[in-house]
Amino acid sequence: MKYIKFTLFICCFLTGYLGVAQSKVTLNGFVKDASNGEELIGVTVYVDEISNGAVTNPYGFYSLTLPPGTYHINWSYIGFRPIEKVIDLQANSKLNIELSSTVTEMREVIIRGEEEEDKNISSIEMSRNDVPVELARKTPALFGEPDIIKMVQMLPGVVSVGEGTSGYFVRGGSADQNLILIDEAPIYDPSHFFGLFSVFNADVIKDSELYKGGIPARFGGRLSSILDVRTIDGNNKKFAGSGTIGTLASKIMVEGPIAKDKSSFLVSARRSYADLFLKFSSDEDTRDNQVYFYDVNAKVNWKPNNKDRIFLAAYLGRDAFRFGDLFGFNWGNATTTFRWNHLFSEKLFSNTTLVASNFDYALGSEQAAAEFEWTANLQEFSLKEDLGFYINPGNTLNFGVSASYRRFSPGTIEPGSESSIYAKTRLDKMYAYDYAFYAGLEQHLTERLSLQYGVRLSLFQNVGEGVIKQYAKNERGFPDNVNTQVIRGTKYGMGETIKTFFNAEPRFNARYMLADESSLKASYNRMAQYIHLLSNSTLPVPFNTWTPSSPYLEPQLADQVAVGYFRNFSDNMYEFSVESFYKKIQNVTDFADNANLFLNKDAPVEYRQGESEAYGLEFFLRKSKGNLTGFVSYTLSKATRTIPEVNKDQTFLANYDRRHVLNVTTNYILDDRWSVGANFTYSTGRPFTLPTGRYEVDGYGVDLFSGRNSYFLPDFHRLDLSANYEPRKNANRKWKTSWSFSVYNAYNRKNPFTIFTEAEQDDDGNVVDANKKVAKMVYLFPILPSVSYKIGF
Repeated sequence: MKYIKFTLFICCFLTGYLGVAQSKVTLNGFVKDASNGEELIGVTVYVDEISNGAVTNPYGFYSLTLPPGTYHINWSYIGFRPIEKVIDLQANSKLNIELSSTVTEMREVIIRGEEEEDKNISSIEMSRNDVPVELARKTPALFGEPDIIKMVQMLPGVVSVGEGTSGYFVRGGSADQNLILIDEAPIYDPSHFFGLFSVFNADVIKDSELYKGGIPARFGGRLSSILDVRTIDGNNKKFAGSGTIGTLASKIMVEGPIAKDKSSFLVSARRSYADLFLKFSSDEDTRDNQVYFYDVNAKVNWKPNNKDRIFLAAYLGRDAFRFGDLFGFNWGNATTTFRWNHLFSEKLFSNTTLVASNFDYALGSEQAAAEFEWTANLQEFSLKEDLGFYINPGNTLNFGVSASYRRFSPGTIEPGSESSIYAKTRLDKMYAYDYAFYAGLEQHLTERLSLQYGVRLSLFQNVGEGVIKQYAKNERGFPDNVNTQVIRGTKYGMGETIKTFFNAEPRFNARYMLADESSLKASYNRMAQYIHLLSNSTLPVPFNTWTPSSPYLEPQLADQVAVGYFRNFSDNMYEFSVESFYKKIQNVTDFADNANLFLNKDAPVEYRQGESEAYGLEFFLRKSKGNLTGFVSYTLSKATRTIPEVNKDQTFLANYDRRHVLNVTTNYILDDRWSVGANFTYSTGRPFTLPTGRYEVDGYGVDLFSGRNSYFLPDFHRLDLSANYEPRKNANRKWKTSWSFSVYNAYNRKNPFTIFTEAEQDDDGNVVDANKKVAKMVYLFPILPSVSYKIGF
């Protein structure tokens, strides 16, 4: 709380002292969509007389501080009609602007809603991609459900582990090193249906950005990327809604004003219905199975005056699978975000956010001799204060503080009956506090050179209640995971500090304009991550366990540098960029060979920390105008790890390393009713570990391994196709309808999902030789057609 008080003191100082000291005047306000009242992010506010201006922040706010005088000011945003006004600015003034959409005049798919057409050239930020939601809605999708995570996986520098997963890997980082936010609340597992869908319903997404490097100081807590997703606020002009019936899932969305132009609401729900079809099966065992997911997005907002905006957003989602009484599991995310925007003055904007997030999962069985239920969860509560001080059109200061509390409940097993073979087992809960203060300044030094720099100071405390065990060590000084022995244990009371970590995380970006259509950029950032995902699996499944930094685990630290060349062609119709990066990670977490992590009360003896190194080149070409739109991305990269007592201390490839990745996404408008799209993806096979032999010890078989990730899966490639039909618009028609048709894996490629080994068997499934291993590949999806129908008003 003292950090919040300190920030409020700074606010008062800036509001009072700087407000009185300056002799200039300020024009500020919000920019909104005229059709529904949504604040627009990234609108250019350009002043002709100074050849400079401002950009609306993530909440639609802008501020311009200028000498008194008369100015020609332009508000522009792709997909909207620009507005120009002549302003006689003699005193501080407020001016809210509403922009009208141009979609009635053109049906081009706008794949980026930026403040200016040359944003990729002129902005200071690099290694940042807008995730094109509109393009995602038009391009092919598995089972006809648009998914921005799948679009993220098509961007340069991003690697997918394969089909059927929402996990992704950015610039040599692991899946748990990506911070995924929905309305500023963290999502710890973004998957539905084990990755066939993600938690993001495309119908309610307003804006989404992926940061891969040069990450602004306001973000922290992960090493590799930030995916910042914001949902629409709800139409405050009129009631509207839509419903979609798809092959595997359906959804509905309703929005409208509570008090026109003052407050509004949004409710959206989505559910799969594969389980409903199972009930019609002639097989009784099949009828007893259960498989479904659902999610709900809800939001209300209130604008009592021009200085305040209040928002309350919630997300709830869950997946459930049950195979009769044999086995079942479920997992889900729940988040709530309260946000208050306030103007302390014409130049000082405040965003106060209170966040609650919960991720939990459960596994269980109802078999008589093996009845049990395993439950685990991670809860987080955060308070953040972010401020932007708009000094003048060439200088903007952003600063703030945050405080978080996390409770880790790694697992509890409850036997289902007295005859169960499972005993009651409870792993100790863990607790942590996480604080941060950041400040960043954006400066336009000359017409060609601009800088953005800052620092984030992070403080992390692992606290009790708990017992910290000291383990006997092996000859190399690591906890002995072969003959585990506890020397002593130290007990800590509730809230008592066990260990404190502090890190300074500097950030830097620079942009130099070579010409109006080209620029060079460079960036450096250090990131600290204080929580770790305990998993020795390549696939980011929801049943992995999170744990805080502690006496057993040091925080992970990443240093990344990147340089890039950016160029536009043909009046900004084509955008091209090439970036190179180098990333070094300290204290990357892995596990000793043959580690046992399942409900292991002494799991710390399995932890090993070392170094990771990644470097690569990323090429990106995008066409954003005309009937044909889309992008091509190519990534050449390498990611390695060197960890003591893993792979005999030898450097090995990360199991998500893919040397070459090529992605193509396109959409073509045939006429005013039909458009077609295609996705193509290719990547070299990822490395994996296979046993090379087997021997017996006291009658037990033990696998032999030659090296970590020394084998490679076959190359991966796939083509998806789509067609979208929208009837001609009729002003007298209240209802709007559309059809989407798609074919996933159009040429029926058998892409391996994973590989496993089993003892050699005959045609009847009998083991022929228990010491002889046979490798088998698992394939997920053949060619899959789908159709969806959408109706809206």
